[in-house]
Amino acid sequence: MIKIILATSNPHKLEEINAINKNPQIVFDVVKGDFAPVENGKNFKENALIKAQEASRIMKTYCLADDSGLCVDALDGRPGIFSARYADTQKEKIAKLLAELNQVPKEKRHAHFTCAMVLTDGNGKPIHEEEGKVFGVIDYEAKGTNGFGYDPIFYLPEYNQTIAQLPEDVKNTISHRANALKPMLKWIEENL
Repeated sequence: MIKIILATSNPHKLEEINAINKNPQIVFDVVKGDFAPVENGKNFKENALIKAQEASRIMKTYCLADDSGLCVDALDGRPGIFSARYADTQKEKIAKLLAELNQVPKEKRHAHFTCAMVLTDGNGKPIHEEEGKVFGVIDYEAKGTNGFGYDPIFYLPEYNQTIAQLPEDVKNTISHRANALKPMLKWIEENL
């Protein structure tokens, strides 16, 4: 059995990772202790590495971190790496984003979620990384109650729904996190 610490204090991430992971030989848990990484990287990968190395410093074992966010084409990629800090509450983040896109027509509201994942060893050395994306359009209003973050306004034309309207099992096969985690799990199975 391989135990890997998730470099997060977000219970939603642990739930989502565990739902995507189908291998009973790989077990995830969250970092324990004083975990307060300073996410001052210039991109998703750098922030993921900062979190993974901080978790490895505390836990002295394999640690997996991801950094993800929403990149909106009409906003030059914003909120991007600042997605989690775009406003104080989730409701305010969505309201701010929708206000910024108020005059932008639907055909120019393209966006994508990006997830960068970094796996470190017990010394904090990065040993593998992956990146996943999912593409969609920012809707005009929040719809759906599943998921978290910007999911209620991230519309997937091929499903005719927002991510928050999709059943959890569908989301967990197409999300940016799933698209990064699946190849990461394959690498872990083959190399650890």
